[in-house]
Amino acid sequence: MTNERGRLQALGVLALTVLCGLGSLALFALFLWEPFELVDLGLDGAALLGWDAALCLVFCVQHSAMIRRSFRRRVARLVPEHYQGALYTVASALVLTVLVVLWQESPQVLVGIDGFGRALVRAAFILGILGGLWGALALRSDLLGIEAILVRMRWSAPRETPFAILGPYRLVRHPLYLFTLVVIWAAPELSADRLLLDVLLTVWMVVGAILEERDLVADFGEEYREYQRRVPMLIPWRLGRLN
Repeated sequence: MTNERGRLQALGVLALTVLCGLGSLALFALFLWEPFELVDLGLDGAALLGWDAALCLVFCVQHSAMIRRSFRRRVARLVPEHYQGALYTVASALVLTVLVVLWQESPQVLVGIDGFGRALVRAAFILGILGGLWGALALRSDLLGIEAILVRMRWSAPRETPFAILGPYRLVRHPLYLFTLVVIWAAPELSADRLLLDVLLTVWMVVGAILEERDLVADFGEEYREYQRRVPMLIPWRLGRLN
């Protein structure tokens, strides 16, 4: 492969990764803000909720399986290491898009909020989005999985990933999960399918946080264990600053 061909390939993967990653997140945010049904499969009752649950479980399994180091070791024979982060982002974006496109709305509304309460819920949604951006900026990490490509092509210098506690990470160990939970639950109308989505994603994020912390303990050792002792995982019940 010539250098020129390699650069073009890298640029194509970068563009695809950013487009898919940001585009799918924007689509999902719109879906959560004002649910819509793009494809009517003619399902109702238990069949409808079973279909939605299957979509959600596929999403959760794909995210959790592909991010594990064991999966990356297995796929290394087919995908170069510097493209594995991009592969995860694109695959996750496609699965999330399929979930939104094929999701079936239930006509059963369990809870509805109007007036000032509705405005508060909408404000909580927006604050959750802003909080997620705050957490992403404070993390200073490669959320789209493209840094390895930039370093490989010498478009960026490699960065160390020291253990640092910044911004919302002083309040909870997983602020991105916390703000995502705020966003998914901040719905003025809670239908049966939305309740199903919220519950399944909540369980998945709690389990995901526990599994993620095993890797973090392996990476940072006693330093992270001390962090676990001092800062809550998801609920910011200790609001004091770290000493």
